[in-house]
Amino acid sequence: MGSSQTELPALKFPFKDPKFIFFTDFDGTITLQDSNDFMTDNIGFGGDKRRQGNRDVLEGKDTFRDSFKKMMDSVTKPFPECIDYLVQNIKLDPGFQEYFQWALKNEIPTVVVSSGMEPIIRAILKNLIGPDHDKLDIVSNEVEARPGKSIDQEGGWQIKYHDDSGFGHDKSLTLRPYANLPKEKRPTLFYAGDGVSDLSAAKETDLLFAKKGHDLIRYCARENVPFTVFEDWSNILKVVKKIHAGEISVHDAAKQGYEDYKNGAAGLSANGQAK
Repeated sequence: MGSSQTELPALKFPFKDPKFIFFTDFDGTITLQDSNDFMTDNIGFGGDKRRQGNRDVLEGKDTFRDSFKKMMDSVTKPFPECIDYLVQNIKLDPGFQEYFQWALKNEIPTVVVSSGMEPIIRAILKNLIGPDHDKLDIVSNEVEARPGKSIDQEGGWQIKYHDDSGFGHDKSLTLRPYANLPKEKRPTLFYAGDGVSDLSAAKETDLLFAKKGHDLIRYCARENVPFTVFEDWSNILKVVKKIHAGEISVHDAAKQGYEDYKNGAAGLSANGQAK
């Protein structure tokens, strides 16, 4: 059964019936650092324990959902202090602002689909992008007070997951209703990401931009998901402009991405080793 347009906010905000929609991961994709890793490494249980948790997830010993909760539970500073700390330290990808202004001018919605927490993402975007941050929709996890406490207290907050999946937020659930629209109503869907949690979303899009040198490229090549490689958002803007102008097709862009991977230009060699 198809989704009704009332369930699909990107068809109405900030532009009505767009021809293209750009969905994107947040941490390490729009930003240069992963805000959750940064918090865990510096004011939580530290990088060694976080990296071990990542290995446990990859080896099937733990779910992303449970591992990520342990990371966030290790950060006990009051939540407003966490936000201030990240706003002071997290930097924007150097090409994102130019992309975003071009997308607004050409009526292409940009939707953040994240495993992070909405108040943190919104505060960082407000700081880095300025007044236009409110034209960027966010689909993510939330934050909530622990029983009997407030988020303003030490040890008073915890992550509130978006859904019941093993990821805590299954990003494909956001994209699939758009992908399943009838052809005459369906926009072209882009997605940018860098990690394994982006793979389910990538499978729902027409073209994935996968960050050079990161795990997502290896997974896409293995799973036959069309992708093109980016180092920063200036690369993304260049390709999206060409597709928007009808100079190249999504298929052409994806074909080039796979060629780059095979030739070792994706930051990973074709045997999956980082270069």
